[in-house]
Amino acid sequence: MIADARQFADAALIAMASLLPIVNPLGGAPVFLLKTQDLDHAGRALMARRVAQNCFLLLLASVLIGAYVLDLLSLSVGVVRIAGGLVVCSIAWLLLHQDDLQATPARDAARVVSPDDLAQRAFYPLTMPLTVGPGSIAVAITLGANQPSELRQLILIIVAHALGILAVTIAIYLCYRYADRVLARLGRTGTSVLLRLSAFILLCIGVQIIYNGAAELLRIPAAG
Repeated sequence: MIADARQFADAALIAMASLLPIVNPLGGAPVFLLKTQDLDHAGRALMARRVAQNCFLLLLASVLIGAYVLDLLSLSVGVVRIAGGLVVCSIAWLLLHQDDLQATPARDAARVVSPDDLAQRAFYPLTMPLTVGPGSIAVAITLGANQPSELRQLILIIVAHALGILAVTIAIYLCYRYADRVLARLGRTGTSVLLRLSAFILLCIGVQIIYNGAAELLRIPAAG
């Protein structure tokens, strides 16, 4: 029983420790606020909740079936990283050249947004690839690639991974939910600097993901 509890705790902590630095919800908060600046405070709160829910489902699905899907489609993790890295770079480039966030009452006025529009924006680009990108998905797939064969141990590890992912998504929700309050303390100039810096870091992350994917593919012979 003690061994099972230790294994459960280790698996949950490994999942959280592996995913949280890559997801980096605190670093993504300025980008989230920029992409939702046409919504009021309640609208951003709803969007933050939807993004967190999407992230949980996407990461959990990657852990459970990600490796099987890649095998079925004859895709490697390296290909996924390169494709995802290109998407991340394109979004980061657009953010670098986007207008600054304007925290004015007129800007913060409520805008009527349809449920379909909210759902689409919550998934792309806010969930994927800005929050859960190819790096996070690759880590999640790796977590689920070597599962134990014994049913009891398999259920234990899956629940532990789900708990670790839940902790990560709670951090996402809190950072995004209160992003406006945090950035309000920085002022307009500080927020602009942080947004540009976040976009540049996102661009660097995209380049690094492409590099990692290319390096992985160069070590693996092409499929016949």
